This record gives sequence, C-alpha cells and structure tokens, in this order.
Amino acid sequence: MSPEKKSPVVLSATNVNKYFTDPVRFQVLKEITFEVQRGEFLSIVGKSGCGKSTLLYILSTMDTDYEGTIEMNGQRLTGLSQDTLAAFRNEHLGFVFQFHFLLPEFSVLQNVMLPALKLGKYPRKEVEHRAYEKLKLVDMQEHALKASAKLSGGQQQRVAIARALINDPTIVMGDEPTGNLDKKNSQMVFDIFKEIARENGQTIITVTHDPDFAAGGDRIIEMSDGAIISHGHENSVQ
Repeated sequence: MSPEKKSPVVLSATNVNKYFTDPVRFQVLKEITFEVQRGEFLSIVGKSGCGKSTLLYILSTMDTDYEGTIEMNGQRLTGLSQDTLAAFRNEHLGFVFQFHFLLPEFSVLQNVMLPALKLGKYPRKEVEHRAYEKLKLVDMQEHALKASAKLSGGQQQRVAIARALINDPTIVMGDEPTGNLDKKNSQMVFDIFKEIARENGQTIITVTHDPDFAAGGDRIIEMSDGAIISHGHENSVQ
C-alpha cells in the first residue's frame, strides 16, 4: 500500500500510565503511546509481567482506571460510562482468549449467535444466517448443531473466533489466542486472522508468546517493564 493511501488510524493510545496500588503503589504501564491502522495485524510481545495483558485490558475498555487517553474509531473512550463502554465493546470489539469460554450446554450455533442477539441489531433469523456465515469462515459449519463441549480444543477456539466476528467488529483482540493450541491449530488460527485483516479490513491486536505467530503479522510492538521498547517492523498492510 503506497504511503498516500495509508489506512485510517482505528485506535490510538496516548501517554497511557497505569498503577497498581496493592500492596504498594507500582507503575505497571509507562507512557504508552502508539497508533494502529485499519486492517493492521499487530502483535504485542514481551516477557511475562511486562504489562502487555494489562495494556490489552485497557485497550479493550474493560479497565478504565488509567491515566492518558484511548481513542477508537475516532471516538474518545476515556472517561465514558461503563454502560456506554459495554455497548461500544459489543458493537466494535471482538475477543478471543487463550481459553475459549464457550457455554458447554449450548450448541456451536447458539454460542456464535449470543453477542449478536445481545446487540439486538438484527432479527433472530438474520443472526442465525450471519452465524452460519462466520462458521463457514472458520470451517466449522458442519458442527453448527453439536454441543460445544463435544469439540476438540482447536475446534472450540475456531468457534470462539466465529463468535468474536459475529457483529463484524472493527477490532478483534486476542489474549494468547494460540496459547492452548498445538502447532497445526495455531497455524489455523493465524490464517483466519490474516484473512479477516486482509479481506475484511478488520484490525487484529494480539498479545502473544508465540514468536512465529507474531512474526507473521504486519507489525510487532515489544514491551519491557511496562514500556514500549520497539515498534517493530512495519510491513505494508496489503
């Protein structure tokens, strides 16, 4: 992508500081400032305890106790009420964690439909259709009516990705999304993320310990002791 056609900035963090106060006051994030473009596949890496998961939690709007500002989609999120943030999250953010958090007694299809039913933007029939589309994307449509507890770990993680995508979020955030998977399933998750960034222009931000996973994306941000020490390589976002 040529410089003059740079993707718009979809997320910016400016001078973000975070303190833990228990048992003593400790600064866990120090002057974090960076931007992420639409359609970018970004990985945040660093040793355990460097603050990367804390940063993701703030970027996800779940933690509002920080200094500095977060903007997403041109909207300043810092200082908004919990209700406003919850509504924003459901519409604009998708989450994939190390553990899939599927409801075991629900079918695959029901699990994927849940965030869209909560959003209340589409009638149920349309939500069901959208859920099937997302399951096709992760090659799990054949399992739609199975109880999610009956799936393998890799399959469950693919269903969790379909669920994260159901509301067509602007940004998909992953916290160690391949942390529980073998190499083959990790590659599958990576390929899905790469495809949605490229085809749908959705932004991926993952915290990961997996160097291969991180290296395959567009950019790596490396953290150490609560600070960004490298903004990493920037491949052009195709």
